[in-house]
Amino acid sequence: MAVHIYFSLMPEALVASMLPPAEFGQYYATGRRYKTRGQAVFVEIDPGFRHEYFPIDEAIERCVPHPDGQPRKSIYISAYRVLEHLPLSVMGDLHLVTAYGQTLPLKRADRDEVQGPGPYHLYQDLAPVNSLVASLLKPRAFYDTVVNRPRKLIRFPALAFVELDLGELAGNPENGNLDELPYPYVHHLRDTLLELNSEKENKLVVRLQASDFLYRMVSGGFYIGNGEELACFPMPSPAELQRDHSHWWRTANQ
Repeated sequence: MAVHIYFSLMPEALVASMLPPAEFGQYYATGRRYKTRGQAVFVEIDPGFRHEYFPIDEAIERCVPHPDGQPRKSIYISAYRVLEHLPLSVMGDLHLVTAYGQTLPLKRADRDEVQGPGPYHLYQDLAPVNSLVASLLKPRAFYDTVVNRPRKLIRFPALAFVELDLGELAGNPENGNLDELPYPYVHHLRDTLLELNSEKENKLVVRLQASDFLYRMVSGGFYIGNGEELACFPMPSPAELQRDHSHWWRTANQ
């Protein structure tokens, strides 16, 4: 059986597995007996990738079938500072897994950002931190301010994040309707957006955000960056998901 290598964003980890992506997503989100159910996001990594930081060959040697012939589902290679040691050139599709184990693959775009609504944005960091940030910056500019050209003392060598929908607040944070937003912190979110200006283009909404988020609230797509490189994985529209991935879409919204 072939051994796959996966980069998990929730939590940040590098994992070897004998399961192909759809089966790995099912296992990783729903687990077995002792694990609780929860969504997962992961990227398939080129199986030929090697880096001195990761004991990949050792993990592959251990990733052998069980005595009864069942495939080995996961061998953790690393759970610390994973993203900063992964070049974007070894990353394949990004997979979104619902809490019910249904997997949707997303292809990398040929551009580094998707033009979404604005001028206000909401970003949820996925790795290496789990913060929720309001911003006046588009995805590429937001990424650069915390990785390549930080305007504060805090700096990350790499970052994975997703843009979330602000509804009417994206264009009118003062008077935009909050009714369609499912966030528990909407009033605080409005106040935070109103504090943004040319001197304060990014501001924390929630310092430590829960990893899970509603897939239906993804606006534009997912972003994974390392150094100067930034990859964009566009999210299909709700209409496309309902038409082409109806089962995944139903489980994603339960």
